[in-house]
Amino acid sequence: MLAHNVYFTLNDASDAAEQALVDSCKKYLKDHPGVVFFACGTLQPELQRPVNDRAFDVALHVVFDSLASHDLYQDAPLHQKFIEENKPNWKQVRVFDSAVGSA
Repeated sequence: MLAHNVYFTLNDASDAAEQALVDSCKKYLKDHPGVVFFACGTLQPELQRPVNDRAFDVALHVVFDSLASHDLYQDAPLHQKFIEENKPNWKQVRVFDSAVGSA
């Protein structure tokens, strides 16, 4: 499996803008072939330990059944539409992809 974790820092980090990105993630990204886990949300404000990386506003977590499914997702029309609609408000996007196994 492949874990695809994306951390968005927004130009407009208002509550409304954060919620709009979360809603867009759910609309465009959760139902792709090969997705075995999907979640998205905002920074947890209570967690401020020295080890917490707080340089993001919205996080996306998608686990795919294979690298091939991830690769198809990257070029999928819904993924491209998500990027097109949301990119203007992205100040920074960090992507962390890793090979993972089930417990």
